[in-house]
Amino acid sequence: MPDSLYLSLWFSNSDADEMLPHALSVLRQFPFSAERTGVSYLAVHPVSWNEPTILERRFHPGVTPEEAVLTASDLLHEDYAYEFEAYWDLWLLSDNGAQWIPKPSLVRFVMRGVEFDEQESQQEGQVQIDFGMDSPFLQEQVELTAKAETSVRANVQKLVEFTNKVEKASGTSARLLWSESEENFAQKLVARLQKVQ
Repeated sequence: MPDSLYLSLWFSNSDADEMLPHALSVLRQFPFSAERTGVSYLAVHPVSWNEPTILERRFHPGVTPEEAVLTASDLLHEDYAYEFEAYWDLWLLSDNGAQWIPKPSLVRFVMRGVEFDEQESQQEGQVQIDFGMDSPFLQEQVELTAKAETSVRANVQKLVEFTNKVEKASGTSARLLWSESEENFAQKLVARLQKVQ
């Protein structure tokens, strides 16, 4: 059963002045899609998810991480959350199921201030990356042909490389790759990779 996949990041310095630099350091490591480059969306949420956004921008074409962060920089508060959207290319089956092709896949980045939504950042991470469904990394419903194995491995490698780059370049104090269900994503991934060896 497909499940939502996230990477939560915590930083030792959670001052308001460091919020957007943390987001920038994460976005700079992201391997943007060749077809849909850059940050494509920015939203600023005040106080909690129940409040209306105070800023929303769509960028066509996408902008650099620096431009996106600069756009949000005048609205820097400890009780705000900053949402960025971008795309990366993952190997997926074509609509007719005949071939594997790289397709732009949405990834959502949320930077939370320490006071946002009852200090949600303590549990969910100061930066949380929503990769969407875990199916591109597992492909549990797909017969494991040689091309399917190569595609699944390429997607997993991209995920692992990005996670490692973020940890090294952004100065995180802790990270957690997790899925929404109670199932352990790492165990699901190991089990699936054992089948593609």
